[in-house]
Amino acid sequence: MPHLVLLYSGNLDRPAAQGGTDMGVLCRALCDALLTVRDEQDRQVFPTGGTRVLAFPAAHWAIADGGAAGEAAGRGGDYAFVYLNLRMAQGRSAAVHQRTGQTIETVAKAHFAAHLAGRAIGITVQVDEGHEVFDAKNSSIHPLFAPRKT
Repeated sequence: MPHLVLLYSGNLDRPAAQGGTDMGVLCRALCDALLTVRDEQDRQVFPTGGTRVLAFPAAHWAIADGGAAGEAAGRGGDYAFVYLNLRMAQGRSAAVHQRTGQTIETVAKAHFAAHLAGRAIGITVQVDEGHEVFDAKNSSIHPLFAPRKT
């Protein structure tokens, strides 16, 4: 953990010239940013090998009024939306929750700055911490980041 999942309107998969964006670039930027989050003792909050960012476009979507208000406001009717949901294990402080959410929001707003300035787009960031009723982890990634014995 953490796992950051992005769900977004499929129109964002278009080329940039047609109102889209490079979601792979955003995923990498978000993953890198999550690895910089520190706790109150200045320790890295999230394990490098467990930090994952995944993005899924919606094949079908409907947003707000379908574009009428955007057209009337001169921002176009091709609305877009991205929902960023971070799920983390329990036990971190409220300060870490806030810092993590703000880190994700900062990266997302920077990535979508041109969209926010020129079109109607909704960006939602949500951080969840929950009580797992079942939690199994199997990974050959974590050992890659374990300290090596000399």
